[in-house]
Amino acid sequence: MNSPRSGSQAVERAIAVLACFEGGATDLTVSALAARTGLAVSTAYRIVQALVRGGLLERDERTDCYRVGPSLISLAVPSLGRHDAEAFAPHLYSLAARVKMTASLGVAKDDVAVTVFSARPPERFCTHQLPGARQPLQTSAMGMAILAFGTASARRGSSVPVPSDLERVRRRGYAAAFSAENRDVLAVAVPVLDADGRPRGALGVQALRRRLTDDLVREIVPLMRGVAARIGAGAGTAFPAFR
Repeated sequence: MNSPRSGSQAVERAIAVLACFEGGATDLTVSALAARTGLAVSTAYRIVQALVRGGLLERDERTDCYRVGPSLISLAVPSLGRHDAEAFAPHLYSLAARVKMTASLGVAKDDVAVTVFSARPPERFCTHQLPGARQPLQTSAMGMAILAFGTASARRGSSVPVPSDLERVRRRGYAAAFSAENRDVLAVAVPVLDADGRPRGALGVQALRRRLTDDLVREIVPLMRGVAARIGAGAGTAFPAFR
């Protein structure tokens, strides 16, 4: 029978494994998780499998890497309300199929943009298309798309290093930023605005820069804005407004 200490140690180790994904880190192997936590590979593997069974992590069968799972995301954002996936998921999957890239929805929580849903395309999916679970508002594409269309007081409450960048986002109608984890990955996002023009979140895509060219960005941004408008029109109280 395990002692209370051994039980708490297992929980602490699981927390340490989950903490490896802070800051948007994705697609980590068991060996990488073991190295980051100082655990034996066999111990890290057992913990990871338990987390996968609980939906807190998910495994990419192609690469044998692990990333934050849907259950962990839902636990991380309880104050954002119960997002009605049945309402907005079809729009995201339709967009993903059209642009052949994962379409993701993010909302603002404190100083981060939290990814609450990602719809993968039926073809041409790769892990570079998955945004981090939590990204800084001031440097990520989804975060900047939200900040740019928020009120002046909301923007002052966030650490925005270059306000002119937000003016450029407002002028263009979308934000673009390179991934902090991989500078070869470009992310593009448009705001999800409600009927009153308040940002309720952002809709984003990302891919390797050699694929997501300027020409492709110009082609897909109107499609993204159309989907964002449909999601925003039905947002109701599901997505809190960024004030």
